[in-house]
Amino acid sequence: MDDGRKRELEDKVVAGERLTQQDGEDLYDSDDLAWLGGLAHLVRTRKNGDRVFFNVNRHLNLTNVCSATCAYCSFQRKPGDKDAYTMRIEEAVRLAEQMKPAGITELHIVNGLHPTLPWRYYPKVLRELKAALPDVALKAFTATEIQWFEKISGKPADEILDELIDAGLESLTGGGAEIFDWEVRKQIVDHETHWEDWSRIHRLAHAKGLRTPATMLYGHIEEPRHRVDHVLRLRELQDETGGFIAFIPLRFHNDNNRLSHLPMATGAEVLKTFSVSRLLFDNVDHVKCFWVMHGLTTAQLTMTFGADDLDGSVVEYKITHDADGFGTPNQLTREDLLELIREAGFQPVERDTRYNVLREYAGPAEIAAPVGV
Repeated sequence: MDDGRKRELEDKVVAGERLTQQDGEDLYDSDDLAWLGGLAHLVRTRKNGDRVFFNVNRHLNLTNVCSATCAYCSFQRKPGDKDAYTMRIEEAVRLAEQMKPAGITELHIVNGLHPTLPWRYYPKVLRELKAALPDVALKAFTATEIQWFEKISGKPADEILDELIDAGLESLTGGGAEIFDWEVRKQIVDHETHWEDWSRIHRLAHAKGLRTPATMLYGHIEEPRHRVDHVLRLRELQDETGGFIAFIPLRFHNDNNRLSHLPMATGAEVLKTFSVSRLLFDNVDHVKCFWVMHGLTTAQLTMTFGADDLDGSVVEYKITHDADGFGTPNQLTREDLLELIREAGFQPVERDTRYNVLREYAGPAEIAAPVGV
């Protein structure tokens, strides 16, 4: 990219002008990572200052048994596999209750598309979890799961969402998005939820007052133009509904799946993806780095490349760790998260599922200041 084009793009960002598909592709073409990071940091600072958000959550994967066999997935198992499992409702409640002493505010629930579990299992498990943890938000199910529930129940998504909300659902998860472009999607996804249904279900959720995240799985067979297209589809839907609360780029992991021959995205590609995503997705407030999929050091770096959220304490995130353990822990404590955020030079802010501020903590400058200053 020549200096004239760089100045043109920089002027658009500084002026707050909306970027186009071509702008996004040109940004990905740039090798000037410091320049990209600076632009993204300008935007994230305008929206969120020097704050980095986190929450205290627990992930529950109720079953890894799945009817689909997606090329990128290391989590799914078939019925009868030795490590296939499905939790009884009492077991799910027991595991969730173990986090009470840590003060969790969110349960994040994602599962395989189980071929024989009845529809009634899902609202029932939400009701039991909500009864056991009434002050904990239930963030559950991907759009792919909601469409699966349509298939096994014979009910439309509109009714399914109403039943789940009545049972305690506060937010869908952002999964099932992967990459929306059909030429890529048909090679990596083995289920029926494509852009048309993914967007239909989130549009319905937003109409019912739910705020949902959106994700993008990057670093596999897609090209930068597909990432740009993915973000711009979400941006257009956000223009319509205003219901997306955060965007979460997810780094593809290449172990124990059909794409294991591919190299993972480099650190530079990670930072470029976060930067360009922050610049393109101008109408979403938050860009989250899910530290489990990026590693702690890289996650800290993303905070200066457009991200403003470090996710949460997590606990047992099987979907990535089944891709082989990447070297990240299963759990971080609140104190761990505070330290990571301060080390990166930001002020930690604990939030709930809807990004309401629960507590603002001292930033690194305040911690370092001598007593009385």
